[in-house]
Amino acid sequence: MTNPWVIDQLHITIRLLLALFLGGLIGFEREVSSHAAGLRTHILVCVGSALVMLLSMYGFSAFVNEVNVRLDPSRLAAQVISGIGFLGAGTIMFNGRSITGLTTAASLWVVAGIGLAIGAGFYYPAILSCFMVLISLWILNKVEHKYFSGKKVRIIKIQATDQPGTLGLITTLLGKTNVDIRKIAMEDQGNGDEDEVGCIHITFYVTIPKPAVIVTILEEINKISGVIGVTIEKSKV
Repeated sequence: MTNPWVIDQLHITIRLLLALFLGGLIGFEREVSSHAAGLRTHILVCVGSALVMLLSMYGFSAFVNEVNVRLDPSRLAAQVISGIGFLGAGTIMFNGRSITGLTTAASLWVVAGIGLAIGAGFYYPAILSCFMVLISLWILNKVEHKYFSGKKVRIIKIQATDQPGTLGLITTLLGKTNVDIRKIAMEDQGNGDEDEVGCIHITFYVTIPKPAVIVTILEEINKISGVIGVTIEKSKV
């Protein structure tokens, strides 16, 4: 009968390489999408989790027959699940009224679970979970962008000369295009010279009903007197 507390080097290598591969697949998707935690981070988390699981299951096999020693293969694995939260929290950012990084934090947590499953030799659930995560991150992301993009908070950054009425003109224009303004922030970039007109930076947090009107909004804002430059950024999750 095979000893459940012993594993050979071949199977150790297979499990760690599989963890590298599956973690790399998910990390590659995050890397392509330009998120904070990308290819290397996901590989390290998945391989590290698999290593901890291997250590928890087989690293203390020499003490199995010792008196008053009882081994629990899940003892170190449980700490990985709670500990990975600190790493995931580092990818979450709060900016105005939008929160970014939640999906990446969740992918790190799932990758840790996949690594633990591989380390325990639970291959099928690990591989199946990996492909389910890839479907969620890639295919469902495209569906979300196509059908739910209007609910996404976008950031419009405008640089303009400091003159009366500019903010009102921009707000009126956004209202005509059915843009929902969530928050406005304005920063004075005056040069300290009373004889010269300073600059202001205006930031709008908005939801845009149709992505097709973004180009029109940019063109119309640029036509407003005093506007120097305008950019629109989309919050990433």
